[in-house]
Amino acid sequence: MAGLFYIIGWVLVWLLAGLAAVHVVLDNRQPVKTMAWVLVILFLPVVGVVLYIFFGINHRKEKIISQQQLDELAKRSMLNFVEQHNLRVPDRQKQLVELFSNQDMALPFKDNQIDVMTDGNAFFPELLKDISAARHHIHIDIYIFEDDALGNLIADALRDKARQGVKVRIVYDDVGCWRVSHCFFESMREEGIEVAPYLPVRFPSFTSRANYRNHRKLIVIDGKVGYVGGMNIALRYVKWRDTMLRVTGGAVYALQRAFLVDWYFVDRTLITDRSYYPALSHDDGLGGNNCICQLVTSGPTSAFPEIMQGYVRVIMGARRYVYIETPYFLPNEPVLFALKTAALAGVDVRLLCPRDSDARFTEWASRSYLREVAQAGVQVYLYEPAFLHSKVMVSDDSLCICGSVNIDFRSFENNFESSLFIYDEGTALRLKKVIQDDLRHAVSLEDVHEWMSPSWRARLCESFTRLFSPLL
Repeated sequence: MAGLFYIIGWVLVWLLAGLAAVHVVLDNRQPVKTMAWVLVILFLPVVGVVLYIFFGINHRKEKIISQQQLDELAKRSMLNFVEQHNLRVPDRQKQLVELFSNQDMALPFKDNQIDVMTDGNAFFPELLKDISAARHHIHIDIYIFEDDALGNLIADALRDKARQGVKVRIVYDDVGCWRVSHCFFESMREEGIEVAPYLPVRFPSFTSRANYRNHRKLIVIDGKVGYVGGMNIALRYVKWRDTMLRVTGGAVYALQRAFLVDWYFVDRTLITDRSYYPALSHDDGLGGNNCICQLVTSGPTSAFPEIMQGYVRVIMGARRYVYIETPYFLPNEPVLFALKTAALAGVDVRLLCPRDSDARFTEWASRSYLREVAQAGVQVYLYEPAFLHSKVMVSDDSLCICGSVNIDFRSFENNFESSLFIYDEGTALRLKKVIQDDLRHAVSLEDVHEWMSPSWRARLCESFTRLFSPLL
């Protein structure tokens, strides 16, 4: 009898695996991702089916966010307040600017001041200073808000401002903060801070939400100061090498709009008050600098992968050089093709990744991709002093990008992300110098024998993990 139940059990498992594989094929997603899921399901039928149910089913067609309501929010809360005169977009960047404006309502803003911070020792004291100076509101849209010494320090500063009557709102990602006790956020709520998780994962809604995460890192203070980049609020970012931008000027409008869209999604509160979009002032010396910025957001509910499109266009449009920093390198086909094409065309393409990753499985999966682009002429370097978490791109001394986007499938296709595209020579040169300084502390991939000439066991491991790269 036990043997009969065993046979019936395996028949049911394989039946479910077959149905899941058919479901993957019928979804008509990218062939590489289809094959990855089919392989997982067929080689690991029990685990594969469970993983597919929780992380693989494509819920993008579901109406997660009402586009009509988001359009209403965007128009009423920002467009009515925008006043820009003599906006001059560089001719070379006009098509890229139009691409984002048409698809994402991402307006370009002029007269911005950008301060670059390359580690937590620079970023967190500046953030605490701006929090202390807040008078009206503090908005934080973050992937991780850790319950550690640094997280509690910032939480205490926010509680103090809430007691003073400053409106404090926090959006955190529920999966990114899985290890954070609910008591940590509840203690902030008790002090009047409004805190909401993004797409909380609760059964039975787990399957429709676990795979789509809010990976953005956006902070807005009084509608006048903004932060965007790769840093979360956690003590480890003091040790890691990362990049965060402090922004003042018109681009803060765009950061505010992105936060309020996310806030509407988590709280269903439509905030359209003019006080959240204070009139731009030139008293701070920003007038006339024509530093143009465009905040671009993307996510699984978008009609097009806006940020990925921007990356491909920048890489393919480069004439002299493209420098890139990314903690994870698992490129999808469009980005991989663009990088190889640019390098083969004689463009100086340099890619900087960490020597030691915080995710070993991801590191193994990325090695074959790094060798592949290196063989096409991309100069690949591995940063050694610390874990490199920076997400920056610079091209031709005229354009630079900084935000939350990794060069991987998840950032381009599954996560809600944000990147600031900056059309300004001065800022581009500063970020170029940052990357050049990092390169002095990096080793060329060609000099790392175990990565360039791995043993057959290591190559087998790399090739096997690469099969799963669309799923990581």
